[in-house]
Amino acid sequence: MFDRPSASDQGVLVAVDFGRRAGSDDDFSERLQEFRLLCVGAGIEVMSLVQGKRTSPDPAHFVGSGKVEEIRIAADPYPQAVVLFNHALSPAQQRNLEKGLHRRVVDRTSLILDIFAQRAKSHEGKVQVELAQLEHLATMRGIEGERLATDAAAEQQ
Repeated sequence: MFDRPSASDQGVLVAVDFGRRAGSDDDFSERLQEFRLLCVGAGIEVMSLVQGKRTSPDPAHFVGSGKVEEIRIAADPYPQAVVLFNHALSPAQQRNLEKGLHRRVVDRTSLILDIFAQRAKSHEGKVQVELAQLEHLATMRGIEGERLATDAAAEQQ
């Protein structure tokens, strides 16, 4: 149902350092390394990495307009590359980024769901992953996720 990454897929990674969160041991370099491994696990060849530092996400693009331009320039040599964010994006941020970058943008949650979908073996596992993907897609696209997910589950049985 969804496009699955293949070994030839290329990606431009985007990671933003918001500093340490209160009460968290998160280290930006460790999170970035984990993100790289997730991308490799999804079969994506990392072509470029764009990093930034902000105090908080931009409501419209998650990153500032200058960083959007930097991402576009980094992705231009790879016309088939997808842009992967090491963060959860709001539906508006994803739409604005796709419009500004003229290419597919994938957030961390979608990437993880793609990995689960690639590795699901049983029929039940595949249905559960597809249900999770539909719920996430519905959330991202503003559709009633519960209705869509119920319809998909009924169709699979």
